[in-house]
Amino acid sequence: MTRVDEIVAELAALEDPKARAVNERHGDPHGVNLTKLRALAKSLGTDRELAGELWDSGDVAAQLVALLIAKPKQFTADELDAMLRTARSDKAHDWLLNYLVKKSAHASALRERWWGDADPRVRAAGWALTTHAVTTADLDRDALLDTIAREMRDAEPKLQWAMNETLATIGIEDESRRARAVAIGEDLQVLADYPVSKGCTSPFAPIWIAEIVRRREA
Repeated sequence: MTRVDEIVAELAALEDPKARAVNERHGDPHGVNLTKLRALAKSLGTDRELAGELWDSGDVAAQLVALLIAKPKQFTADELDAMLRTARSDKAHDWLLNYLVKKSAHASALRERWWGDADPRVRAAGWALTTHAVTTADLDRDALLDTIAREMRDAEPKLQWAMNETLATIGIEDESRRARAVAIGEDLQVLADYPVSKGCTSPFAPIWIAEIVRRREA
């Protein structure tokens, strides 16, 4: 049995049917408690080669472990691109962006590569990086708002969510474009009915923008 096989077996032993049922509703087909998964990853230490092998196993929980035992500087842009396209779950997709891509020297190049990709999940990653860059890079915010107004309503859910984050970020950070961002959100009504727990802010862009601006001005 290889080291990868051993780790996958350890993860399988940690499977909880109730956790799997909850995770699957959120696009993550595995049943491993994340605290236990992180503890396993910590015991492995940083290991780029093992991370690659775990990712290539295709096991969802193993891919999450892989992201926890690697460092951003250990990957080329092409390797990160290939990983994104083979991510087996929404959480692996998001962790890859947050733990590796956004901290990588390749983030800007990958944003440009992914932004117009034919695969909506890859495009969603491009938009997530756009949200990350919209306050730091010299991006054409008017063009971004044009695209959001034209495409967000009919976008695939993950792409739609990422575009909505960009819309809200522009509205929050750019006072001169705030009214237009709010108007686009009101017109499209994307996530207007999204259920939120008491005390949490709605992801509906007009509400989100207003709440964060209110907090900053309080």
